[in-house]
Amino acid sequence: MENTDLKNLENYESGVGAAEASVSEDDLRFMEVAFAEAKLAEEIDEVPIGACIVRGGEVIARAHNTRESSKCATHHAEILAIEEACRVLGGWRLPDTTLYVTLEPCAMCAGAIINARIPRVVFSANDIRFGAMGSLIDLSEIPFNHKPEVRRGVKIEEGKNLLTEYFRRKRKK
Repeated sequence: MENTDLKNLENYESGVGAAEASVSEDDLRFMEVAFAEAKLAEEIDEVPIGACIVRGGEVIARAHNTRESSKCATHHAEILAIEEACRVLGGWRLPDTTLYVTLEPCAMCAGAIINARIPRVVFSANDIRFGAMGSLIDLSEIPFNHKPEVRRGVKIEEGKNLLTEYFRRKRKK
């Protein structure tokens, strides 16, 4: 494991901001799908990050990190979920969808979200080192031709704990 991964442990523990007062039942339910994907990543010794894309109250795509096993830098959960949703919907635009992810998207993933025209993003844990939807930078606030609505901190404690425990176990190895 790289030293930067170990240093990130503190980034997930501290986070930035707090969850908003009210969270919809749908947000909680679909965030659980993203957490189930994160746990699949953890089972194959990947950083436990999961994502799902929902349209019309149904999950149309789900994925988890596979960067280590695939040896591909772009295999973040969000990118893989976006690719699957594009196949399901038959196009590169993903209207009327919401992306749920257990960790704040990085710049690459935020760019893909904007390019895919995903109207809404819901994430759990903040990432003050790489987060590109409010923590380090906020690509959703740059005046591109698409601006997704971003909901931060849904099940934030669960999100932080999942990552914190994963990196603690890695540190002990």
